[in-house]
Amino acid sequence: MVLSGDDKGKTGTISTMMPAERKAIVQGVNIVTKHKKVSAQNPDGGRIQEEAPLYISKLMVVEPKSGIPSRISRVEKDGKMVRITKKSGEELK
Repeated sequence: MVLSGDDKGKTGTISTMMPAERKAIVQGVNIVTKHKKVSAQNPDGGRIQEEAPLYISKLMVVEPKSGIPSRISRVEKDGKMVRITKKSGEELK
């Protein structure tokens, strides 16, 4: 879920993570219009809409069952580190 900006409140799945830049691309969110020249890959050219990256700090995980946004924490369970939600304690995959 997006926490701030023009797309505040929208949800989507993360398609690309860029941890070095601390950004992520979310499907259907932060759509921008790019003007492309005519080329071999793009024979029509023109205006193309695509998703732009968002800073990770503007995103929050949504609980799978309830659909409510929640912070996450990491807990050791059976010798492995697992992510759980703060609100319900559900384990995330």
